Amino acid sequence: MKENLKGARKLLQLVQAGSSLSLAELAEKAGMSQSTAWRKMQELETEGVIRKRVALLDPAKLDLKLCIIAHVTLEDHHEEAIEAFAAVVRDRPEIMECYALSGTFDYMLKIRARDVEAYEAFMTRYLMRNPHVRNVVSSFVLRELKSTTELPI
Repeated sequence: MKENLKGARKLLQLVQAGSSLSLAELAEKAGMSQSTAWRKMQELETEGVIRKRVALLDPAKLDLKLCIIAHVTLEDHHEEAIEAFAAVVRDRPEIMECYALSGTFDYMLKIRARDVEAYEAFMTRYLMRNPHVRNVVSSFVLRELKSTTELPI
């Protein structure tokens, strides 16, 4: 895989910056033929290096201005508790990201909501009603200093 990345690094950087480039544009900017670029892109997708191609939307323009970072502590760490919590995470579109953590909290969630009232309703209905959730500590993002989906390759 590492050898495959050597030739594909420029392609990956270009696709991360904006996946709307045509194959011809990708190949030209990467300094390779279209057939080589196409083959490398296919390999990267098959190997799972490229997981998905998406459009990034502006949350503010879709009335989802409020960004919340919620730290969650579970009552226990039995398989049932973890799976019940994971089911809520998978099912709720408000939860954009979820990370299992070491340290004080068990999980960190990035959540998008229309406003504080919408977040309160979400938290009350889905997080706090989960019998395995002991505590939720929420912080509201005041200003986003950096947000990127580009990996530093």
